[in-house]
Amino acid sequence: MKLTRLRTTVVLTAAVSLGLAGCAQSDRESTSSGTTGSGSSGTAAAEGGSDTFTFGAAGAPEVFDPYYASDGETFRITRQIFQGLLGIKPGTADAQPELAESWEPSDDGLTWTFKLRQGVKFTDGEAFNAAAVCYNFERMFEQNEVAQAGPAEYWAYTMLGFKGGETESLYKSCEAKDDATAVITLNRYTSDFPVMLTLESFSMQSPKALKDGDANNVQKEGEGFKYPAYASAPVGTGPYKLEKYDEANKTITLVRNDDFWGEKAKTAKIVFKIIPDESTRRQELEAGSINAYDLPNPADWKGLEDAGNQVLVRPAFNILYMGLNPEKNAKLQDVRVRKALYMALNRDQLVATQLPEGAKVATQFMPDTVAGYNTGLEATKYDVEGAKALLKEAGAEGMTLQFAYPSEVSRPYMPDPQKIWDALSADLEAIGVKVEAVTKPWNGGYLDGVDNGLFDAWLLGWTGDYNSANNFIGTFFGADSNDFHTWSTDFGKTLSKELDETNGIVDEGERTTAYEALNQKIMEDYLPGLPISHSPPALVVGKGVEGLTASPLTAEMFDTVTVSKS
Repeated sequence: MKLTRLRTTVVLTAAVSLGLAGCAQSDRESTSSGTTGSGSSGTAAAEGGSDTFTFGAAGAPEVFDPYYASDGETFRITRQIFQGLLGIKPGTADAQPELAESWEPSDDGLTWTFKLRQGVKFTDGEAFNAAAVCYNFERMFEQNEVAQAGPAEYWAYTMLGFKGGETESLYKSCEAKDDATAVITLNRYTSDFPVMLTLESFSMQSPKALKDGDANNVQKEGEGFKYPAYASAPVGTGPYKLEKYDEANKTITLVRNDDFWGEKAKTAKIVFKIIPDESTRRQELEAGSINAYDLPNPADWKGLEDAGNQVLVRPAFNILYMGLNPEKNAKLQDVRVRKALYMALNRDQLVATQLPEGAKVATQFMPDTVAGYNTGLEATKYDVEGAKALLKEAGAEGMTLQFAYPSEVSRPYMPDPQKIWDALSADLEAIGVKVEAVTKPWNGGYLDGVDNGLFDAWLLGWTGDYNSANNFIGTFFGADSNDFHTWSTDFGKTLSKELDETNGIVDEGERTTAYEALNQKIMEDYLPGLPISHSPPALVVGKGVEGLTASPLTAEMFDTVTVSKS
């Protein structure tokens, strides 16, 4: 996901209550037809349809300021309220103009000139212009120590540093040349810019509302964070605006922004109903109390369709992998051992039996839609005898491997972790590896265990944040400190340097060729982990729902949705 945009190994806990009786901007505009649910000419309600689209959300939002969010449930809501300079072309992972109509880099890729859409206003009536763009970037750049250490993680992840920090930020400055022209200057080139601006965290927010709501005043509170007033009263330029968050009834209500600069939303209201249990979400869909929900169990797809629902399968923009920790298990320092383990995995059978229709065996650590994917790489062949021979050659016959998997979770790339683990561990045991099982709840020790290097091997994955090779292999292996512990290997520093150099190539064609070569080297020479598969996740919509386009980034917009009355 665009968020999941970030890998889901970090989930923040907001200590502040986000409950609203009605946020400031909707109070001021209570006479707008968008708050009444009556609909306007040409809307679904005017044509005999429902004025409300109800979505079954798996969890509550972290916070309504997308800059401080990191989870998909929050971003599902905020992307309806906010827009960025760049948006995402529906049904793809490709960037397209949004609040910026065009952008142009300097020859060295350090200075970017954005031509902005005119006549756009925030929902508090303030004008969107270049000054607002620069205010937003300076606001994101200048964060207190509390925010830098936690909530502002997407900025830290993409821009690397903050104002006055020890690590130099990619971001250098922003200048408003005129109302329609903003110039952003970087300290060094990265292939992630400007596509990173499709992230919800880079959404444009009203400078006045940010100031009035003391938006940057994030404080530590116990194990979580206390957010300022603005975090409960967000102001964007999008097709919807926040009406209320009813914590008692676990619902978030958005209403149409009738002053939206583009085509008005087709449905007057969106209600997000928080239903953590997937089976309960299905029951509520069948009962008609919700119109859609995300990540239906692949085993249920056919039954849902047979009942008259639509299962919208997203293009796979993810990777499931088996991570390896050569620092904890010295046997994994030997590339022959890593290759033997990979040869032992019957991934064709796994994909056919454990993953949804459309899943593919992976040949590298990124999907084939990303520039830099090496089409010449073939999947490592399943070869039990060859794997045994390699283990013997490496002196690792009968080796023990502590292999972990998460419980209490289903991920787009890993629908049933235990069944996948069962299949892979049986494959490893077939070549003489002694597998020690470890399982912990996803948010109850598993992710912390991966971060802290507690396992020899583990199952995890990634849904891309945006369409960039660096967002995949750079995230996995680029930093000196990473989950694969590559710094403890003989190739780790070389790989980090190669990734940094490749990311810094300004010419797109040259950079793509370099990434293709690097993908081959990662798989054939280094093999720091074992890429398993790519799986197409889905969402389901009930009878009468039309106009929803599935996104490979799980970045669906709901302003095109209509709901027919039953």
